[in-house]
Amino acid sequence: MMKCLKTCEKLNVACPIKECRYWISEPDENNCTHQSIYLNGSMTLREVADRLNISYVRVKQIQDKALKKIGHLLKDQAI
Repeated sequence: MMKCLKTCEKLNVACPIKECRYWISEPDENNCTHQSIYLNGSMTLREVADRLNISYVRVKQIQDKALKKIGHLLKDQAI
């Protein structure tokens, strides 16, 4: 993951590998979520929605689903 970003930075190109799970459509940030986080820091759900051109409600639904999955994983590990 970070190796890919370092290669793109070294070659001064945006990542062309759209199949990468960290790929985003942000050429100024090398199309990489890791670079985006490094440059922008944490963002609000509304900022994420604006960047992805989706509704705030949809971002909230995705967040809720992710937190539920994390909760189940932690619960399973506690047993």
